[in-house]
Amino acid sequence: PAVLASMAAPVQLRTRKFLRNALLARRQMVFDVIHPGRANVPKTELREKLGEMFKVGEIDKVIVFGVRTQFGGGKSTGFCLIYDSLEDLKKFEPKYRQARQGIIPKKETSRKQIKEAKNRKKKVWGLGRRIARHKAKKANA
Repeated sequence: PAVLASMAAPVQLRTRKFLRNALLARRQMVFDVIHPGRANVPKTELREKLGEMFKVGEIDKVIVFGVRTQFGGGKSTGFCLIYDSLEDLKKFEPKYRQARQGIIPKKETSRKQIKEAKNRKKKVWGLGRRIARHKAKKANA
């Protein structure tokens, strides 16, 4: 019961270094979360709270990353991007962060497959490199 009570403990969210980035069609900021009695705060919860704060219709347009908890706990700091539209997000946001967010599906490959592909790439040089890469893509698809 004590664990459940601590998970429902309120958190305080503050933003700083707010910047309106017109070229990348987004608002970006650093945020501080004060969460006494809690180990940390899930990114989904942070996205929802930031979405409410900045009156964002879709929570998918809010990207939260780089969240670090201070030594001793109770306070975390992270980075937030709020895109103007989902199209802008898909255009500018790195693929790995889109996959993390669930916007695009994650690539499921084993570590061994990745290493084998890398070593095959190292063996091909010159003009044949592009052709070999094309063949590898066809084989994976």
